[in-house]
Amino acid sequence: MPFQSSENQSRFWAEREKSLLASYAMHSIDSEGREHPETQHPYRGPFQRDRDRVLHSAAFRRLSGKMQVFTGDMGDYHRTRLTHTHEVASLARTIGRALRLNEDLIEAMALLHDIGHPPFGHCGEDVLDECLKHHGGFSHNQFAIDLVTRLEERYTAYPGLNLTREVLSGQNFRSDKQDAQTQMLEIQVVDAADSIAYDAHDVDDAIKLGLLSWDQLSELALVQRARGVVPLDQTPELHRRQLLVHTLLDLQMEDFLTYSQQILERADGLDSIGVREVQFTLRMSPGFEAEKKELERFLFQNVYRHPRLIDVRQRAATRLQQLFLLLKAYPERLPDRFQRLAAEWGTERAIGVYLAGMTDRFCDDQYVSMVEMGRSQAADWS
Repeated sequence: MPFQSSENQSRFWAEREKSLLASYAMHSIDSEGREHPETQHPYRGPFQRDRDRVLHSAAFRRLSGKMQVFTGDMGDYHRTRLTHTHEVASLARTIGRALRLNEDLIEAMALLHDIGHPPFGHCGEDVLDECLKHHGGFSHNQFAIDLVTRLEERYTAYPGLNLTREVLSGQNFRSDKQDAQTQMLEIQVVDAADSIAYDAHDVDDAIKLGLLSWDQLSELALVQRARGVVPLDQTPELHRRQLLVHTLLDLQMEDFLTYSQQILERADGLDSIGVREVQFTLRMSPGFEAEKKELERFLFQNVYRHPRLIDVRQRAATRLQQLFLLLKAYPERLPDRFQRLAAEWGTERAIGVYLAGMTDRFCDDQYVSMVEMGRSQAADWS
C-alpha cells in the first residue's frame, strides 16, 4: 500500500507525476515546502491539500457575495467572484492537462487568485486604496497573501493556511507583475485562464443585462472569427448568446494551446527551474492577441464605463468611504477581533481588513445600520 508512511507517500506521488507530467511541469517532490513543516498526508499530495485549504477558507466562501463586474441590483444571472473563480479553475485545469502541467497546483492557484477582492469589485479596491494611501495602500492581490498567511484561522497554533511556497509564489506574482522574472508555467496558465474567462463571460453578462447589442459586437474581429466557425446569424436569438460565448472560449483556448505547445517543443528535457531560466513564456499567437486586445478595449469603453455601472460604482464608493471614516472616528465599533488587530497593525489597516472582508450585501447592511441610522438618530437628538 502506498499510503502507509510519509516516505511511501512521497514515492507514490513522485512516480505518479513522473508518468503523467512533462519534465518541465512543477513536480510535488521538488516543492520548497511550507513555512511550518508538516508530515505528508496519507492520500493527498501537497498541492491537493493547498487546494482544499483555500476551498474551505472563510474568505473563499465570501466570494459568493462579491460582485465580479455587475451588482446584484441588476439581477442574479451575472457572475460573482465565486462563479468566476470556478470558471477560471476549470479552464486552467483544461489547459494544464493538455500541456501536461501540474493540475493540482494550477487548481490551487486558480481558486486563490481572487480571494482578496473587497466588496464592489475594483471600485471597492480603489476606495480602500485611497483611504489607506498613508498606511501602505490596498491591493486585493496583496490582501490575498495577508489572508492566507496571517488572517485566516484554522485549528493550528500558527496563523494562516500554511500553503506551499509554490502556491504563494503564484499569488506574489499577481501582486507584482512588474517582476521581470519568468514564472512557473502553472502560474502562467492561471493568468491566461483568468483573462480568457473574463473576456468571454463579461460579453455574456453584458448581453444578458442589455448593456451590449449584437450590432455593437458584430464589427469586432474576434466576433467575426466566431461567425466564421459557427452559424451565429442562423442561430435563434434565444441560444445565440450562449453559442457566441462558448465559441469565444474555444477559440481563445485553442489558440493559446496551439501556440504554447509550439513554444514548449523546445523545452523537452528541461525541468521547472530550467524553463524559467530559459524564460519560456506561454501565450497566444500575435495576431490572435491583437484581436483579443481589441475586444478588451471595446469592453472597457462600452461595458466597464457604461452609465448604469458608473452610477452603481459611485454609490458603492460613497458607502464604503463613509463606513471607513465612521470607523476611523469610532474604532470601538469594530468587532473585537479587529480591535485586537488594530493594536498590532494600526487602526486604519484594521479597518481596511474589516471592510475588505465584507460581502456586498453585508457592506450595505453595515452602512445602513452605522451611517444612515446614525444620521437619523443625530437628527432626532437635534
